[in-house]
Amino acid sequence: MSRKVCITAVEGQTGFLIAELLLTDDKFKKQIDSVTGLTMDPGSTKAKELQALGAVIVPHQPGREREVAATLKKTGCDTICLVPPARADKFDIAAELTSAATKAGVQNVLLISAAGCDYAERSKQPRLREFIDLESLVLSAKGDPTNPLEHSPCVIRAGFYAEKLLLYSEQARNEGLLPLPIGENHKFAPIALGDLSLVAAHVLSGKGPHGFDDRHRGQMMVLTGPMLCAGKELAEAASKTLGQTMEFENISEREAKRVLKPQTDIDDSEKEFLLEYYSLVREGKTNYISTTAFHDVTGLHPTEPDEFFRNYAGELRPKKKLRSS
Repeated sequence: MSRKVCITAVEGQTGFLIAELLLTDDKFKKQIDSVTGLTMDPGSTKAKELQALGAVIVPHQPGREREVAATLKKTGCDTICLVPPARADKFDIAAELTSAATKAGVQNVLLISAAGCDYAERSKQPRLREFIDLESLVLSAKGDPTNPLEHSPCVIRAGFYAEKLLLYSEQARNEGLLPLPIGENHKFAPIALGDLSLVAAHVLSGKGPHGFDDRHRGQMMVLTGPMLCAGKELAEAASKTLGQTMEFENISEREAKRVLKPQTDIDDSEKEFLLEYYSLVREGKTNYISTTAFHDVTGLHPTEPDEFFRNYAGELRPKKKLRSS
């Protein structure tokens, strides 16, 4: 049974890491016949890296569904990993890709969605809530015998990426601070992006009589990290790993916007998404962990906060010894 995978938005970190894992891990390489990376920036460093690893890089020009469908058909892919791009028009692009995949006869679809979208309110957290609309588009194929995507959809709702904490690496290095607008008491469970990539790779490479492995097909997988953390607990985990005191600072949303403003490589819509997620934390809507899917799919334990901080110690370790708290 062949498996030809097309991954969208490989110029971004999520799409790139999923594709990289499929191309480099011996277990997954045996299950995958080819990997195509769809990208709106074929000249990007990430696209070139994937091409060097053996991926076929295909330019993606959104706007004409018929042409996008022809592009997908030309790749010969039977499986699409739909990663919504970190852009303001992510919904329109993902919706177009979903329809184009149907026209191209793609049989399996994995959507990377966002944990917390079901708790988001359209008036307060529209960037988060639009993932519900994307899920509806993908899942609406189920039960439609004329739609090739009908048999084998899967959705992964990924929680807050722990790597987003690296946006505050300057404050961490210079001031020994983790400044987050999450309040003092409510918690969330950041997930390492590598853990999401691992689950996605298992789904994309898994095979069953109807497409994806029957253990994955039709699943709504909610993935968070394994530990609920308030801001102080995150700082404590960082301090323990880095060997120097880190302190949490609960900042206002206005201050959070100021901190994020210098991040010029992040789209404004992605900054809005982050601020909306922080507001969910302040509202107490992220006080849960969801690791069952990760355990069931991989047989492993997700990355603990101290392990994450250890992996990125060079980017976060304060430049000078700070006072103890």
